[in-house]
Amino acid sequence: MKFLEAVRLALSSLWSNRLRSFLTVIGNVVAVLSVVVVVSVIQGLDRFVAKEIKTTGADVFCFTKIGFVMDYEEFMRQLKRPDLRLDQAEQIAPLLRQSEVVVPRLDRELSVRYASRSARSVRIAGVGAGYDRVADLPLAAGRHLGELEIEGREAVAVVGDGIREKLFLNEDPLGRSIRLGRQRYRVIGVIEKRGGTMDESRDDQIFVPISALRRQAGGRGSIDIYVKAAAGASLEEAQEEASLQLKIARGLDPWDEPDFALVTDEQAYQLYESASRGIYGLLVGVVSLSLLIGGIVIMNIMLVAVTERTREIGIRKAIGARRQDIVAQFLVEAVVLAFFGGLLGVGLGVVGALLVAKLTPLPASVQLWSVLVGLLLASSVGLFFGIYPAHRASRLAPIEALRAEG
Repeated sequence: MKFLEAVRLALSSLWSNRLRSFLTVIGNVVAVLSVVVVVSVIQGLDRFVAKEIKTTGADVFCFTKIGFVMDYEEFMRQLKRPDLRLDQAEQIAPLLRQSEVVVPRLDRELSVRYASRSARSVRIAGVGAGYDRVADLPLAAGRHLGELEIEGREAVAVVGDGIREKLFLNEDPLGRSIRLGRQRYRVIGVIEKRGGTMDESRDDQIFVPISALRRQAGGRGSIDIYVKAAAGASLEEAQEEASLQLKIARGLDPWDEPDFALVTDEQAYQLYESASRGIYGLLVGVVSLSLLIGGIVIMNIMLVAVTERTREIGIRKAIGARRQDIVAQFLVEAVVLAFFGGLLGVGLGVVGALLVAKLTPLPASVQLWSVLVGLLLASSVGLFFGIYPAHRASRLAPIEALRAEG
């Protein structure tokens, strides 16, 4: 039997039982829909998280009091470490030959007010000179904080685009005074819109001199120290050199265990990956179970079809149809049934992924390969679970088949 003829017969048979065919492929529709939506959300999250976590360059690392810990006891142990201090960052900066810049940073949350408009719990980053060289902070207007302004503890600020929208509406923020807590700061720059995570926008940040913020906050709390390796220098050598000098600045011997953590954006992303892989694996397992159930339904319906069409099979074999012709007919019918269920699932999956991206905080990115995989899985399920019914139909003897409905 020619393939196109087999497809024509399959479509004719399925069309004559439209309702049953539709109900049969619901399992496949749900499974393929799930494949497309789950893969779209996973890919969207991976891209989104990679973009948001990897905010500094590959040549930037950070010293912090508490690193990435998943154990409560280890967290409590690190919490007891001495704070990293501004004078320690200033002490190691001129000693590092493998690094280009050392930038201390102190984060606080303060209310921000301009005229009658305000914003609560805004992240204020007190930074040292060169902060714009360790992170991607393109300006939409104005300029970055200058070294003299940072050393002189001047009350100046560079605001994110989200703060500009909330406080200034259509006004030009440059030169305006805003109140951070109880202290007034003059706006000298606006950072371009950068987006953010699902619960925090990077546009709702304000950068001020760390010296001014420490004076306002009373000098309490540990700082972070960002270091950018020099051009052409080995990142590992830069990390080793900076770690050694920071140990000495903190009163440790070079061979002592460090009482601080060295972290990078890549480490943060790897932590996210290790935490998310198990969840994604569980989702894929649920989708696979849906495909299995859909395949079993197709096999059962095809067995019913074989029973109903016993006389048809007998007539075809009596006029010369071979066993492989009967096998091909029912296999093609099962694959076509599953394939059209896959098509419907892909269509609904794309719509579902777009709705997820539009109506929820979750990002979604529809991937062509996920569509192709969905169709391939659906067709493969039809082929695999159609083998037994097709084989059973091909084994019917013509005389017995004719007598069964005679």
